[in-house]
Amino acid sequence: MTVAAEGKTRRGGRSSRRTMREDVRETMLPGMTRGIPLMEPMSHAQVEKIDAASMDILENVGVVFRDDQAIRDWQSVGADIRDGDRVHLDRGLVRELIKTIPSDFTYHARDPKKNIRLGGPHSMFIPMTGAPYMRDLEDKRRPPGLDDLAMFHKLSHMLPAMHSSAHHIVEPMDHAISHRHLRITYSSMKHSDKTFMGMTTSPKNAEDVLDMAAILFGEHYLEDHCVVTGNCNGNSPLVWDEVMLGAMRAFNRRNQPVLCSPFVLGGANTPASTAASVAQLNAEALSALAYTQVIRKGCPAIYGHYLSTVSMASGAPMAGTPEISLMNFMIGQMARFYDVPWRTSNTLGGAKTLDAQAGYESATTLMAVLMAGANYIWHSAGWNEAGMHCSTAKFMLDAEQCAMGHRMVQGIQWDDFDEALAAVPDIGPGGHYLGHPHTLEKFQSAFFMPKLFDNNAIEQWVADGSKDATTRALESAKATLAAYEEPKLDEGVNEALLDYIARREREIPAEDALNDTF
Repeated sequence: MTVAAEGKTRRGGRSSRRTMREDVRETMLPGMTRGIPLMEPMSHAQVEKIDAASMDILENVGVVFRDDQAIRDWQSVGADIRDGDRVHLDRGLVRELIKTIPSDFTYHARDPKKNIRLGGPHSMFIPMTGAPYMRDLEDKRRPPGLDDLAMFHKLSHMLPAMHSSAHHIVEPMDHAISHRHLRITYSSMKHSDKTFMGMTTSPKNAEDVLDMAAILFGEHYLEDHCVVTGNCNGNSPLVWDEVMLGAMRAFNRRNQPVLCSPFVLGGANTPASTAASVAQLNAEALSALAYTQVIRKGCPAIYGHYLSTVSMASGAPMAGTPEISLMNFMIGQMARFYDVPWRTSNTLGGAKTLDAQAGYESATTLMAVLMAGANYIWHSAGWNEAGMHCSTAKFMLDAEQCAMGHRMVQGIQWDDFDEALAAVPDIGPGGHYLGHPHTLEKFQSAFFMPKLFDNNAIEQWVADGSKDATTRALESAKATLAAYEEPKLDEGVNEALLDYIARREREIPAEDALNDTF
């Protein structure tokens, strides 16, 4: 899908630079539509067993909603409130509420050609977010700044398998914490015309994001178009706090979806059991999904989770373990049982560098979430060191892995079967197909050809400089950034966004001095 290069002129001239850009530039892959079977390890009876256990938790144990407005909202629909903030939810009420969540919807991007359908068989890849450190273009681990965030947003814009620019891929440590959400949102909007995510670090920050989205798209447009995603993490076990619930209300009131995401560390804040952990997680997710419909009936919402297991030796979160894959398979079945879209995390690594551990963990996770049928596939590029840093090299390699996954999930292509089979008698025994007209026509598209993996003979690899995957990925990142062209915002919209940011930065105290944010 690379745009064809135009003719070259003298080396180093304008046409040469344009050719370099066009050799690197890629168009965004369409959203994924699954064409392969799902991995569903639970029988229907086992799905119902998890559902019954979760409903028992909601009815008899209850979920704490540490938020006065949420308690009033639950009271308005007849929920049983005990001990001030513990909400006991009747299973009939939960089922009635979650029935109004759309089973699929469309994300609308600044460039309409990059709209993405989500839910059912339709999925998308989103890069990682939240890293307080990065490994840069020289593979140096350091705190990031706003320019580094812009770099990752540019890469997200250019890499075909990334369907979103997310939000704070890395934390811009050179800006006051209280102002970051404004600059992060603007960077997402400015450097890419794909859909994006919005900060939910406070209810007011969420409102700022939505105000900026209204400037970008128009206030009335948000009423019936999804343009931005919020993430609301629960405090497992069985607690939703005031900050997340306030941000959830901000998004839902303007008809924008949130990921209802219990933050699960299996064995630490869930039982030390795969099936029982899913039962608790499912109860937590259902309680939040139901609440979105109390806020606004029919608002899109996504069954979410952050999922890791904990090493019983050290207490550290782990990635790529068998139980994480099994839980993803199970959660996919539960989300489909309730007919709601669901989110998971992807290409997670606990390694400190881009080494074999990082590759194995990430590949295991990617394969599992694709086979599980996940819809909103977050943290799909860059995640390493348990999310403590975003690696530029891993960002590039993960994105290529996602492109491979995009191809695989489409399933077997049969459109040219008869044409290809007709080549067999043409060649006959002992021949080869390299010069056959069908091969010449299809050789670029028949099989995925990775750009960042080296499959040459060792002699050629040595002649090319004996470059490892990290070196090749960083070279690719530099070439991609050199080829980047900003998808310009409308001048009036850009001015309005900058005016909004300037006003809010005057209104919001910047308590944190910059030298205290590192």
